[in-house]
Amino acid sequence: MGGTSEREYSEKLQKVIERLNKRVKDVQKDFDKIEKIKVDALKKVEDMRRYAEKEVNKIEKNIAKSKDLAPESKQRLESQIVVARNETEGKYSTSRRQIAESIIPVAA
Repeated sequence: MGGTSEREYSEKLQKVIERLNKRVKDVQKDFDKIEKIKVDALKKVEDMRRYAEKEVNKIEKNIAKSKDLAPESKQRLESQIVVARNETEGKYSTSRRQIAESIIPVAA
């Protein structure tokens, strides 16, 4: 006598299931946080790109309007604008790719 009863085993199994469910909820919360961070990061990347484009366009317009700049200066500045646009696009693409690749789905 004194062996473990069916009820005791059933209670132990129930505790295991409860702990499992709690862990699953915790993991889901972690994934939700990760997704929120990814969305926030994407917003920041988009804002960075829009800001850079807006500022570069503004500078380009001011250069074109400027009467004080020599044609050679304008050409050099235009070339710097092209570099700035390429750098902006490159950093934008790199950042988006890093965000997209930050969680690689695993086949079950």
